[in-house]
Amino acid sequence: MNELNEARVLDQLRTVQEPELGRDIVTLNMVRDISVSDDGAVAFTIELTTPACPLKDEIERNAREVLRAAGAREVSVTWTSNVRRAAPAQAQQLVPGVRNVVAVASGKGGVGKSTVAANLAVALSQDGARVGLLDADITGPNIPLMLGVEGQPVASPNNKIMPLERYGVKVISIQFFVPEGQPIVWRGPLVGGAIQQFLRDVEWGELDYLVIDLPPGTSDAQLTLAQAVPLSGAVLVTTPQEVSLLDVTKALAMFERLSVPVMGIVENMTAFVCPHCGEATEIFGRGGGERFAREHDLEYFGGIPLDIRVRQGGDVGVPAVAQRDAGPAADAMRTLARTVAARMSVRAARSAPVLSVS
Repeated sequence: MNELNEARVLDQLRTVQEPELGRDIVTLNMVRDISVSDDGAVAFTIELTTPACPLKDEIERNAREVLRAAGAREVSVTWTSNVRRAAPAQAQQLVPGVRNVVAVASGKGGVGKSTVAANLAVALSQDGARVGLLDADITGPNIPLMLGVEGQPVASPNNKIMPLERYGVKVISIQFFVPEGQPIVWRGPLVGGAIQQFLRDVEWGELDYLVIDLPPGTSDAQLTLAQAVPLSGAVLVTTPQEVSLLDVTKALAMFERLSVPVMGIVENMTAFVCPHCGEATEIFGRGGGERFAREHDLEYFGGIPLDIRVRQGGDVGVPAVAQRDAGPAADAMRTLARTVAARMSVRAARSAPVLSVS
């Protein structure tokens, strides 16, 4: 029997694929700190491209199987992560330290875009990522209410705005700077200027993902953002009904014109499941988001069912994914977060050189 050593462990791990990236974990330079004891115990670290990796268990299972087949008495796997940049490095010009900027957008209001953005950010943070959330809906800011964030930001030692924090997410919103109930009646240039200031003058620190909740429609806010920073990608939010799909078509066309990659579309409010009888009622129609994705060659990120816990939590500042009694909507949004993180990892891997281990 061949004796296990570091070189043989590496050879065996070359057969373990990272399913999203389509290459083995050694070629992708994900294997670190291999140690092999005299009695055949193997320990090593796997560095993921995102802490929200949805296929982590599959990678670990396959690694254990190949090493045990090679004679390892015991296999110990430690996990770490290093989120890579999915957009060009010029993003550092305006937001240094922010690796990926993700826009959450919709064609119209009322489809739950802010709810999706808030839960996406919190779910990524729960999985171990460093996350920020920028409320770019200047005239209709809802993120502070949905996350239960109150207070006024203070200045940092280098005279930048310190974001507030909730559920491990750094948050900034115009709502923090205006009296409660006061309307924000601004023309387009002022809206664009506020978004640029939130990108440039906020002390975001080191972030893996900056999630931006855009206002509905196609306006100055979207144009300002696309011109200010290279976006890693956009997530479109719709409901099944035709009027929502008509408007999200315009949002897609806008992002294509601005050369912003649209990662996929998520359908919110797919159906209401009666908590008493379990019957599903498709209040807003059926299958619109999936059909839209197919017709426009987009990935369909799945549907989020209507769940009263989402509404209740949003009203008191507890996102669905942070609730103790999480329901199917929270599960769908956790899956969405891991899928978005995985897709950005794929984009980053495709643009980066492959490292080999000899």
